[in-house]
Amino acid sequence: MAANENSLADHSGKLFESHKGYDPRIVFFYFVTAGLLLLLAGGLAYEQLFKSEIHNEKERTQNQRLIIVPAPRGNIYDRHGQLLVGNRPRFAVVLNLDELRAKFRTEFIRIHGNYRETGDKDIPTADQLWSLARVSVVQAYLEQVNAILGRDLKVDPKRLGNHFARELLLPYPLIEDLPPADYAKLIERLPVVSPLQLYTTNTREYPFGSAASQTLGYVGINENVESENFAGAKLKTFKMRGSIGRDGLELKFDNTLQGEAGGSIFRVDPAGYRLRETKPIESRLPVQGKNIVTSLDIDLQLAAEQAIGDQTGAAVAIDIKTGEVLVLASKPDYDLSKFTPRLSHEDAADISARGAWTNIAIGGAFPPGSTFKILTSIAGLRRGLLDPTQPIADCQGYVRIGNKTFVCDNGRGRHGEVLMAEAIAHSCDIYYFAAGRLITPQLLAEEGRRFHLHQRTGIELPNETGRMIMPDPAYKERVIGEKWFPGDTANMSIGQGYVLVTPLEMACFAASVARNEVFTKPTLIHHDNAPVQRTESIGLTPSQRAALIEGMVGTIDHGTGSALNIPMFKIPGVRIAGKTGTAQKEITKDGKTGNINFAWFLCFAPADNPEIAVVVMLEGDTIGETFGGGRNSGPIAATVLKKYFEKKNRPADQKITTPFKTD
Repeated sequence: MAANENSLADHSGKLFESHKGYDPRIVFFYFVTAGLLLLLAGGLAYEQLFKSEIHNEKERTQNQRLIIVPAPRGNIYDRHGQLLVGNRPRFAVVLNLDELRAKFRTEFIRIHGNYRETGDKDIPTADQLWSLARVSVVQAYLEQVNAILGRDLKVDPKRLGNHFARELLLPYPLIEDLPPADYAKLIERLPVVSPLQLYTTNTREYPFGSAASQTLGYVGINENVESENFAGAKLKTFKMRGSIGRDGLELKFDNTLQGEAGGSIFRVDPAGYRLRETKPIESRLPVQGKNIVTSLDIDLQLAAEQAIGDQTGAAVAIDIKTGEVLVLASKPDYDLSKFTPRLSHEDAADISARGAWTNIAIGGAFPPGSTFKILTSIAGLRRGLLDPTQPIADCQGYVRIGNKTFVCDNGRGRHGEVLMAEAIAHSCDIYYFAAGRLITPQLLAEEGRRFHLHQRTGIELPNETGRMIMPDPAYKERVIGEKWFPGDTANMSIGQGYVLVTPLEMACFAASVARNEVFTKPTLIHHDNAPVQRTESIGLTPSQRAALIEGMVGTIDHGTGSALNIPMFKIPGVRIAGKTGTAQKEITKDGKTGNINFAWFLCFAPADNPEIAVVVMLEGDTIGETFGGGRNSGPIAATVLKKYFEKKNRPADQKITTPFKTD
């Protein structure tokens, strides 16, 4: 028994030890569980305290949308404040699709039920049913407009589907570019509170139609309007269509004219429909672009263009002191009003067929003909190779140079021994063939480059050509692969052969000669109190310059430009210094090969105190036609000069004043 008691005591002792003790493995799991709970608590705290801003931003991007509205473009004015390019309202009938969600669902159910009731087993898919429902609802609203305007317009399902997929929050245009009369009818009869609304945007307006069209340029549709520094930059964005410059000043100064787009932020539901709220979360009105005041004088521009008429050519007028361009005319041109709201394929094809895209004044390079004799004279005078008091040739109407006979093609046939002033006035080729031989082609090219006739002027327009050429023997060998002949020098001395310049370059040259300097920087931007340009002096002595000007005045008084002396062109009290020019180019047309003419006229006035320089170039289109600078281009230049001095001499109370600051 004692043994049993001892055994029980031992056993009871073991039982006591097992209940009062602990297992290390269980304790380990206590710590693991506690660590996981701490980690979970830390993660929750991190998400709530540190990542709340990220979650808020995600929520914002999911339930908010940004609509960007383009700004009206700035206006373009002439130097006297006359509007050249502005904005006019453009009316449209639009439908706010986000207000029709309930009607779309009701129509969806109705159409689906109709299919089931008919027992049609070929039931369209859900997407097709939604498309049918949307077209049906939108067409019902369009019928309201049709009834008022007497039209029979139908909804384009594809266009409507694309709008739903990409531009749900933007108004859906039912009719664009409403005539004012139709707008008036609709504004009287459409319900005030309705998803159907009249919408007004801006489009470009051109008060003078085709005037200065290639210079002013045109705009196209801008699908990617940007709004800088807007709070909703990271949101899904819908952009109303704006406009962007495509050519001319509209392109060159697009950033200035563009303005600052506005926008609004709206809340949307998961399907992307706008929630019905009285106000957007945030909104900013668009700010119109800045205005541009050009150097153009629209009265002079119109006078030049009307004088050119249906001919092909260009006219440029420059303020001699400042380099401001008063006229930059090019024909053929195009009607800018046809670009709003967009240019049709037919009108674009017509412009291409007429060659009207090119601004000939800056984009066409032509041989300058005898207007180049002014530069040849300067090159010889500066280097002492020509003396205005001494003849250098005896003009008998022709001369043999190398193995070719060159004629004096100025209409008189022979001039005998003439001095420089008379050689300029009567455009004696024989005199200048001799002058070119004395000067050499290298020095002629050097003088042309000194007047910057070999490079772009840098005017504020796109597409200024780079085809100007001031050749020398090295040029011909490098480009043509032939050596230079004496006949090439003869041609160069009278502005033919390989010499190519633009009308704008020659106008800058005329302004420089008038100012007795070597370079004029042209500009199309007007500034009040613009400074007088100052560049290197030509370098002629007073007597040399007097002979040069005497010859240019003689051109008008009794020489090749004397057509300007008839009463309709004569300007009382104003002496004009000018130079005519006619260059030829061989072409093949309708199976016939021959020359067409380029008729030039270069001038400045008044001759004794120059203010304005004018250059006109007309391109002939008929082989062998009689077409000359004095007879054809001179009267156009005279028309511009006459208009200029008429405006200058108007009484002060009749002059237009700029109605705003130009700086």
